[in-house]
Amino acid sequence: MLSFNRLILLTSCAGAALVTATPAFAQETLAAASEQSATETNPNGLDEIVVTALKRETSLQSTPIAIAVVSAEALKDRHVQSLYDLADGGVPSLRVATFEARQSALTIGVRGIVPLDANQPAREQGVGIYVDGVYLGRQHGLNAALFDLERVEVLKGPQGTLFGRNTEGGALSLVSRAPSGQFEGRVTAGIANLGGYNGALHLDLPEFAGFAVKLDGVVQYQDAVTKNPLAGQAGWGQFDRRGMRAAVRWQGVEGITNDFSYDNGYDANTPFYSQLLNFNPNACVAGAQSASPRCVLPGTAYTALTGVVRPVLPNTVINGTTRMKVADIGVVQQPSIDKTHGFTNSFKWNFGPELELRSITAWRGVDVEQWDNAGGAHRVPLLNCTGTTCNFSRYSLAGLRQRQFSQEIQAVGSLGPVDYVAGLYYFNEHVSDDAATPSSQQYNQATGVITTLDPCIGGGTAANPAGWQRGCRQTDRASEVWSKSYAAYGQLTWNATDALHITVGGRYTQDKKRGVLHFSRNINYDLPANAAIVTTNGYRPLVKTWNRFNPMATIAYDVTDSVHVYAKYATGYRAGGASSRTSNYQAFNPEDVKSYEAGLKADFWDHRARFNLAAYIMDRKDSQVDISSIQLTATGSFNNLVTINAPGNTKIRGIEADLTLRPVDGLTLNASYAYTYTRIPPVLITNTVGATSTSTLQNFYIVFTPRNAASGAIDYALPIGHSDTKLQFHFDGNYSQATQAFDQFATKADSSLIFNGRISLTDISLGDGGQKFTIGIWGRNLFDEQYVYRRDPSNSLPGAPTTNVLSGSIANVLGDYGNFNAPRTFGAEATVKF
Repeated sequence: MLSFNRLILLTSCAGAALVTATPAFAQETLAAASEQSATETNPNGLDEIVVTALKRETSLQSTPIAIAVVSAEALKDRHVQSLYDLADGGVPSLRVATFEARQSALTIGVRGIVPLDANQPAREQGVGIYVDGVYLGRQHGLNAALFDLERVEVLKGPQGTLFGRNTEGGALSLVSRAPSGQFEGRVTAGIANLGGYNGALHLDLPEFAGFAVKLDGVVQYQDAVTKNPLAGQAGWGQFDRRGMRAAVRWQGVEGITNDFSYDNGYDANTPFYSQLLNFNPNACVAGAQSASPRCVLPGTAYTALTGVVRPVLPNTVINGTTRMKVADIGVVQQPSIDKTHGFTNSFKWNFGPELELRSITAWRGVDVEQWDNAGGAHRVPLLNCTGTTCNFSRYSLAGLRQRQFSQEIQAVGSLGPVDYVAGLYYFNEHVSDDAATPSSQQYNQATGVITTLDPCIGGGTAANPAGWQRGCRQTDRASEVWSKSYAAYGQLTWNATDALHITVGGRYTQDKKRGVLHFSRNINYDLPANAAIVTTNGYRPLVKTWNRFNPMATIAYDVTDSVHVYAKYATGYRAGGASSRTSNYQAFNPEDVKSYEAGLKADFWDHRARFNLAAYIMDRKDSQVDISSIQLTATGSFNNLVTINAPGNTKIRGIEADLTLRPVDGLTLNASYAYTYTRIPPVLITNTVGATSTSTLQNFYIVFTPRNAASGAIDYALPIGHSDTKLQFHFDGNYSQATQAFDQFATKADSSLIFNGRISLTDISLGDGGQKFTIGIWGRNLFDEQYVYRRDPSNSLPGAPTTNVLSGSIANVLGDYGNFNAPRTFGAEATVKF
């Protein structure tokens, strides 16, 4: 948990005080704390950072967008191997979390735009993820091993004009290092605790006949964080990642550059263990609801509570303070498998400063086989008893197959005082999925013995199996979605004077989405014999078309060569869809956001100091939120997670600030801070059973968005003798205030304070051949901070109404369950450059 001493340590490691947090302050860039190139003004000044947020290379400081840049050096210093490693909060307004407890899919948010359940095929993300200009349509596979990145750009705020749909919170752009055309390479090998190891090969081949080739290969492995006491079964929190990338650059004709790449990734991982954090924390007891004032299910108006709170299963450990090293109950568990692949071709034809034509063509795919049995006896449904035997441990299984094709044509150039970007965009995606949730274990109440069910029969029968093997499952849901998106966009910047720059732009998008539900609650919707059930359930296929025009306008002014201010208006939207968790495939509409932003970017103290500040107001209309709702179907009543559009405007307000100092040669200090205020208007929830209805205002929350977040870093490079060898030190600290993990519950997870560090001896000469050797030791979460990043109160509140809207059952109440963050990891790493 967070301590005062560690908070002081965070402040001191920043080396400088930031802005006082009054309502509406916050952050800017995580500047790369590296010493690669010096500014022309001062050879010991801060490095110039180049970004491509405007579809052209521009200086970070003169670009009128709030951008955070994480360089290759910063990724290495923080030992960032995958995007999930950015969850420590190094960029305060960027939030990264697992979906549920699974490493196989990531929830990524910026500035309070954080979708809770974008795991479904007909749902979209709110922050666009791009690799070398190619949009990734799914959150699945995002935690694959990172290849040889040049930098990561975090574009904050709506990017609806240049980047398009599903970028209402911003965009995360990963930029790969291009082939150099010279024979050179790097080989890296490392070992770590938890049985971890990593290796990488980056090889550039010499240019031949205009062709340059670059090959990348990576391997990353870690054993389980929480061991599984059931023999022969995988533990929790482990990963085994492998990947390769081949890139070819052709520059055989003057002015033409063609980059082709192929990448392939494999990730075998298990979820983080879901612990039982407490027992009946809301003091639920049967009787009048007024006697249990904290035992209230949001969105209900119960007057009475019925049933008995679940007893704790024997051997179950209640632990809300520390991460379990060994699970209390062993269950069946095997790794989830994520496979990603992609082909990208980027063509550029430069006719001069007036015009450059570009084409970006990409085919990508993701295949996921999910195995998540992290809940054991802690996760709903708790026990399903017949006589003395009770089945439990919900094994969440899912398969997903996604294929996408995208084509973008751009024209970029300058005509006199006007810089312009124009483009056409096409996106085509096909996604299918299926899911099942069998029980894997059985508890005998008479003997107290826990056994493993048959993997095919499960909790069913030989004639009607309900196991977890393929071919033996009872399909909870299965769906298929086809999406197409067409867009045309343009942006003009008029450089009215040397100091005044006025930008206007707009993007027209048409989204078409078609979706079908093949299975729901083990009912095959495709069989004619089930037509009456399908009709009774109110099922309708999704056939929707949405049109949007997203304008933007910016006024930027260069106060001096080193001080820039801007004011910006931008818009964005997230496409609508349908919830495959519902038996009627309930559709929902897009959500739209408008943003008003003002910013300051300043270099001073002879370019030894940099201060960036952005303040913004965002209003989001028709916010997509999830509610637990009982659906009456032809085969019974089921509790589903239903997606609706909240009426009114969601308010998001914030300020982002970043300060970077280089007080002496070799020393760099960085501090960043983000303040984010969010409020979704209460939603009137109506529950109806029979002839009785109740209506209740329910509050909703934006998940994984702390009100206050900060990070700080110290980097120092000490030259050794007269060679290129340096002794480098890196230390960073990252703080996040407690925040909700579920949008329908006020319950918060824990605050966090994480420190990382690295010490390395770099560029040791290995002789006259130019080879150099670097060795380093690193640590993540140095003080082994243990906090719950995801807390689920579903088990500690009454169930949704089924037979009586005025009475709620507490028969499934046990306690909150949740997941702890990754533990302290540390290791040594060596790199040879040649």
